[in-house]
Amino acid sequence: MLKAYSKACGKELAYEMAPRRPGDVAVVYADPAHAANELGWTAERNLEQMCEDSWRWISANPNGFN
Repeated sequence: MLKAYSKACGKELAYEMAPRRPGDVAVVYADPAHAANELGWTAERNLEQMCEDSWRWISANPNGFN
């Protein structure tokens, strides 16, 4: 995600590796096959394309929907 957003915004994003905080989940999995089976939905974009689209919207709408 960090690399994809860095590429999308055109600059290296600063980050720091740190231990988990209390309440953070230990691990997260995502399986798009479930959405395909249950909803008939499949993703049409890859991670880099999704980050580019997200960054474009964020840049054009710095105050969100307000």
